[in-house]
Amino acid sequence: MCSTDSSAIRIVGLKKSYISGGSELVIFSGLHLEVARGERLALVGESGAGKSTLLHLAGGLDRPTEGAIYFGQNNICSLPANELAEFRNREVGFVWQIHSLLAEFTALENVMMPLLVRGLGREQAEPVALARLDEVGLQNRASHRAGELSGGEQQRVVLARALVGDPAVLLADEPTGSLDYKTGEMIMGLIEDLHRARRLTSIHVTHNLNFARRADRVVRLERGRLTADLEQGGNHV
Repeated sequence: MCSTDSSAIRIVGLKKSYISGGSELVIFSGLHLEVARGERLALVGESGAGKSTLLHLAGGLDRPTEGAIYFGQNNICSLPANELAEFRNREVGFVWQIHSLLAEFTALENVMMPLLVRGLGREQAEPVALARLDEVGLQNRASHRAGELSGGEQQRVVLARALVGDPAVLLADEPTGSLDYKTGEMIMGLIEDLHRARRLTSIHVTHNLNFARRADRVVRLERGRLTADLEQGGNHV
């Protein structure tokens, strides 16, 4: 795969396997994928195909068995653990199907968390977090604890938290999977709006093909291989 200046993410020769019962279980091997700056890519495939595994690797939450993952010219697979954690905090925002909010904290405190981890004081982090909550339409719910929010509100808090550190890349794993259709439609519309407004590079894992086909490109992970979705015009992976 050729590198281009327009690439935000390049995945080269990626393999992930586990040792199970004394033998190697290969999730996928030899994967190549290039995501352009500003692109919104949808990743689809059957359950168990390895989509979430690939997303975790792309975000530096796990390390591959083989291969490289480049953000620009930086191979994150070669970073030591402390530098990789700092990279995740500054460069990548994550949205999961299960919202993973801290129940004992307010919406504002949940959104501030990545900035506090970064080393900012509360007086610096709070106005930034409030601005992100306002961006997702929830500034008036800032003082409410996670359990006092609806499912759609919780997912909006997650989105605000993902963007509070001003990342370049947004990774979303089934962000509407636990929501009803109307709420899911609202969340996807919000993600699309924020992607454009913030000029993000985004990868979304989804089973919802209607949502997937609203992306710039759809890629399918099937039987350990990445292929372009033919209904998207056969774009290169």
